[in-house]
Amino acid sequence: MLKIDAIHLREINMPLAYPFETSFGLTTGRRILLVELESEGRTAWGECVAGEHPYFSDEMIDTAWIITESELAPRLLAAEISHGGDVPDLFKPVRGHRMAKAALENAMWDLEAQDEDVPLSELLGGVRKIIPCGVSIGIQPSLEQLMDKIATELSAGYQRIKLKCKPGWDTRIFEAVRERWPEILLSCDANSAYRMRDFDHIASWDQFKLLMIEQPLWYDDFYFHAMLQKRLETAICLDESIRNRRDALAAIDMESCRIINIKVGRVGGFSEAIAVHNAAAERGIPVWCGGMLETGIGRAHNIALSSLPNFSLPGDVSASSRYWTQDIVEPAITVSSKGEIVVPTTAGSGYPILKDRIEALTVRRSTLHARARVTV
Repeated sequence: MLKIDAIHLREINMPLAYPFETSFGLTTGRRILLVELESEGRTAWGECVAGEHPYFSDEMIDTAWIITESELAPRLLAAEISHGGDVPDLFKPVRGHRMAKAALENAMWDLEAQDEDVPLSELLGGVRKIIPCGVSIGIQPSLEQLMDKIATELSAGYQRIKLKCKPGWDTRIFEAVRERWPEILLSCDANSAYRMRDFDHIASWDQFKLLMIEQPLWYDDFYFHAMLQKRLETAICLDESIRNRRDALAAIDMESCRIINIKVGRVGGFSEAIAVHNAAAERGIPVWCGGMLETGIGRAHNIALSSLPNFSLPGDVSASSRYWTQDIVEPAITVSSKGEIVVPTTAGSGYPILKDRIEALTVRRSTLHARARVTV
C-alpha cells in the first residue's frame, strides 16, 4: 500500500525566458501549482498545468488550488491505495477539475515507480528509449522574427515545427515558411480561433502540405470539425475537445480528426492519458504529447508518457531552456542535435528536484497531514 503522510501545495512564480503568444493572448510568466507527496521517507512531485486564466480550459490555478486543498488532497490522505491507477476512482465523486486531479495522480504514479524501483516510463507501459521532439512557436511580433525563430529551432535539431496561428496570422505566414523550407515537417495550431465562415479559408491550407491543423474550431466540438475534415486533405488534430477516452472514441467514430494530441493534465492524469492512447492505437489514429509551458516536473512526466508505443509523432516535449532561464530540475531537460530526448532509466521520473530553487520561487503554500485512513 502507498500511504501518504503529508501533501504540500506550493504556488511558484516563474518568468518565461521568452514571451509566448497564442490566439488566447501573450504569456510572459507562469503561476504554477506544485504538489509534493510525502510517503514513509519518500517524496514525489506533480505539476498542475492550469493557467492563470480560464482561457485554454475552464480551470485556472486558483480554482485548482481550492479544489486540491478542500477536496482532492484530503481524499488522498485518508486512503490506502496500491497503485497510481487507483486514484481516478478515489477522485470520481468530484466532477471535472481534471488538471488538479492530474497533478496528484501523476505524483502517485511517480511515487509508485520509486517504490518499485523502476523508471516511471516502464510503469506506464512505455517502450521507447528515445522520443522525437517537435517545437511549438508562438505568434511573433513580425514575420522576420518568426523566420529567425524557426531557423534557430531547426538548427537545434527539432523534427517538427508547429506554428500558432489565428485570423490574420496564418496563410501569409505558411506561404513564407514553405517558400523557405519546402520539406520540413510543419503543422499549425489555432486554439479554436476559427468558425464555420472560415471553412474555405482553412481548406486553402491544403496547398502547404501541413502535417496537421490542430483544433481549428470550438474547444468543445466534434460535429463541425467532422464537417471541416471532409473538406480537407490535411489531417485535423484535436486537442481541447478530447477530455477522456469517450471523447476520443466519439471523435474517431465521427471522423472529426485523424490525429489526437494528448496532454496529460487536460485528460486528468496518466490513467486517462493511457486510455486515450490505447483507444487511438486500436483504431489506427496516431497520437503525440502536447505541452502546457511546464516546468521540468511536468516535462519529465510528459517524457515518460511519450515513451508509449502509439506516440509516433514528434511531440511538444522540448528543452527546458526554450522556456526557463533556470528550471527546477537538475539536470535540465535537453534535446539532442537529432531532435531527441533520451528517456530516463532511473527510478521515478528520472529528474531530481531542485528543492532550494522551488523554495525561493514559492509565494504561497499549504500543508495537509494524514489522519484517519480508508481502504479503496
